[in-house]
Amino acid sequence: MTAEITAVPTPINLRQRRSLPPRPLTDPELACIARARQALLGEHRQLDSAELGALVELGAPATAALAELAHEVRLAWVGPTVEVEGIISAKTGGCPEDCHFCSQSALFDTSVKATPFLDLDILRRAAIETKATGATEFCIVLAIKGPDARTMARLLELVPILRAETGLNIAISAGILTPEQSAAFAAAGVHRYNHNLETARSFFPEVVTTHSYDERLATCQLVLNDGMELCCGVLLGMGESEAQRLELLEELRRLGPSEVPMNFLNPRPGTPLGDRPIVEAHEALRWIALFRLGLPSVILRYAGGREVTLGELQAVGMTSGINALIVGNYLTTLGRSPAEDLDMLTELEMPIGSLSTVL
Repeated sequence: MTAEITAVPTPINLRQRRSLPPRPLTDPELACIARARQALLGEHRQLDSAELGALVELGAPATAALAELAHEVRLAWVGPTVEVEGIISAKTGGCPEDCHFCSQSALFDTSVKATPFLDLDILRRAAIETKATGATEFCIVLAIKGPDARTMARLLELVPILRAETGLNIAISAGILTPEQSAAFAAAGVHRYNHNLETARSFFPEVVTTHSYDERLATCQLVLNDGMELCCGVLLGMGESEAQRLELLEELRRLGPSEVPMNFLNPRPGTPLGDRPIVEAHEALRWIALFRLGLPSVILRYAGGREVTLGELQAVGMTSGINALIVGNYLTTLGRSPAEDLDMLTELEMPIGSLSTVL
């Protein structure tokens, strides 16, 4: 990844922000973390599956130590630069899929109703506003299973226009692709394509029944084969076990995306997961750290649910392995203002820039 290092942020001590389980780590637990530190920082290599699994087994008492190590690994592997992205829902609601967390599904009785594809002027204004925040990436998201011919034509027209007028990298999230569609997006200059795995293969049938895990993996592989960067996110807090979170992390390690957005379930009324509890803040921070330790070279991006999950601890996540964020609103929920995030990055002395394996 390319990143100009202009400042090194001062780590924030997690214990100074909110108390953690008080039990001190045992000598074997400390030795486990020391081995991971040696592998990632001393030998500059990825952890093997046994080493990563051992870190997961340390549990909640290790959160502060894992976060500290994850921050060191982030700085050593990808530097202090933070990539900022804006997203826009260009086609909202009415989706035929039954993703149980999503209020845009036409199969659930939610407040989100289907709207037509936004016109170019609206997308242009949104891209310009995104550019003004210092962002380098603008993602156009559509609530569809996959693009039909008309949708493809519109997207292929939009991408070069928005790139030329704003200088932003343009990302697309439009569901499951055919080989021809993936190749067309690559030829049009799409920088990244977003297609989330969301959860582990073993838990996926509990969340989605209208398409398969293999369909998602196939689209991810097409994106990589066609030379686009793959953005492949996760959604934690849907009822999956810790073993299934590790399973998902291992799948991502095999797949090799450039970017992994970290989403935490923000339960949406009317969806099958609408009554799920929100992930506890320190659990979220522990898994942010574990994803960084398992994926040391990726762009690990704050995405949906961070406001309700982390609240005042969002800055701590930035020193627990996160090195990118979405600013502004999400697809159907409000985020905090871009100014708040930019102020946070200023306070942490984290420079904003582009992180890419292609540029």
